[in-house]
Parts: sequence; structure tokens; C-alpha cells
Amino acid sequence: MTTTVLGLGNILLRDEGVGVHAVNTIKGRYAFPPDVEVIDGGTLGLDLLPLIEDRDRILFVDAVDFGKEPGHIGIIDDDAIPSTLLAKMSVHHIGLSDVLFAAKLLDIKPSKIRLIGIQPQSLDVGLDMTECISGKMEVIISMILETLKEWNIECALRSPQKLSA
Repeated sequence: MTTTVLGLGNILLRDEGVGVHAVNTIKGRYAFPPDVEVIDGGTLGLDLLPLIEDRDRILFVDAVDFGKEPGHIGIIDDDAIPSTLLAKMSVHHIGLSDVLFAAKLLDIKPSKIRLIGIQPQSLDVGLDMTECISGKMEVIISMILETLKEWNIECALRSPQKLSA
């Protein structure tokens, strides 16, 4: 089974980049089986479709407006993840729900989808995540690894020599 872990977000907007930071961290720390891809999806929008096509399972990691306090982490599975096409001011506003809508329309939606999201504190311009969100990074990483374990995917911790490279 092919699996993709896809971090989303804009690293120029503080907490918005949490998904990208999370996948880059696990990519540096862990080795994955050949049928698992760990990808920085950034703000690719509809260009994510080829990364979704032909996958059995996909795990998204992203900043999500749950309407909760900053730092709240939630998991949403499969059809509970909104997949609607909403009016946009520009193509730069294309989000995960639009990508999932297009994947469903093109009949390329994976059979298993999970979203691990965290409520951001700040979307202001800046490269550093807020302390609130960066302080939750290990929790997010643990949730990613737990999901992969649930999907029978073993991740091996890289040796210290490879961690510093």
C-alpha cells in the first residue's frame, strides 16, 4: 500500500507553516519504507493532485481553524474532512478542501485520508512559529507516528550521524 505524509502551509506566515515544519522534522529524524513518501507540500494548491493520485492512504498535517484555543490539536478522518469548492479571491487561496474536492471529482481520492491539524495562534508575517505552536511540535510528531503505526508502517529512527547531516 502506498502512503504519503503531506505537510501543508506557508512557512512565511508563522504558525501557518506548522505542517511543513512537522514533515521536515520527521523526514530528518526517521527512515521510512520505500512505499511511504514524506513530502513538504507547502502551498502547492491543485499542484498537490499528482501527489495524491494512486495513493492508498494520505496523512495531511496542517494549521486548521477549529474555532478553538491556539494549540488545540484535532484529527479528522476521511469524509469528515471538508471537500467543497468555495469562491476564491485568487488561485493563491486554494486550500485542502478544494484539493480534496478536485480529487473526488477526478476520482483519484485515496481510500484512507487523515488530517492532523493544529489551531494556529498567529498568521502574521514571520519565519518563526509562536511558542505556543512550536511547543506542540513533539505532540504533532507523535500523532503522525501513531497514525503510521496504526496503518502498520514502521519508522526507524535515523542514526545520530545521519541526524546531524
